[in-house]
Amino acid sequence: MGGDRLRSIVVSAAMTALALVLPGLFHMLGLGSKFLPLLLPLLVNGFLAGFPWAVLTGAVAPLLSALATGMPPLYPPVALVLSAEGAVLGGVASALWRGGRGRLWVALIAAVVAGRATTFLLTWLLAGAFGLPPAVAAGGTVLQGLPGVALELAVTALAVPRLRKGILFSHE
Repeated sequence: MGGDRLRSIVVSAAMTALALVLPGLFHMLGLGSKFLPLLLPLLVNGFLAGFPWAVLTGAVAPLLSALATGMPPLYPPVALVLSAEGAVLGGVASALWRGGRGRLWVALIAAVVAGRATTFLLTWLLAGAFGLPPAVAAGGTVLQGLPGVALELAVTALAVPRLRKGILFSHE
């Protein structure tokens, strides 16, 4: 097994574990879903792991969290929406980070916008099935997550360069 693949597996496993623990900590502090704590490690993972691992981790972690902790709920299908958002978030970050020669802000902003757009679209589509007004449900979901977007931008911009220079990538 190659070093890059092994590193991606280990980093993705660590970020999955963080995605399972972080939401519980945020909820204990009363910060809840507004700060998108499950998505934060999935975004960081997009910068640290290879593309397939970033997408897979982003898709699987919300479902594992739903099964292990009940958050996010499977019904209504919040876990499925976050699974799609996580896959897009990690995948776009990974693809643009590697393809854009390490342009952090380009990859970061594009990943966050693509992830939130995925949630907006899926919430819009699902709202009708639940008898909710699509514009209100989708718009409300995206607006509610704005503090989380700010947290994602700040933490990722600070953490990724340090993690890449630190122990994770010190032997490259």
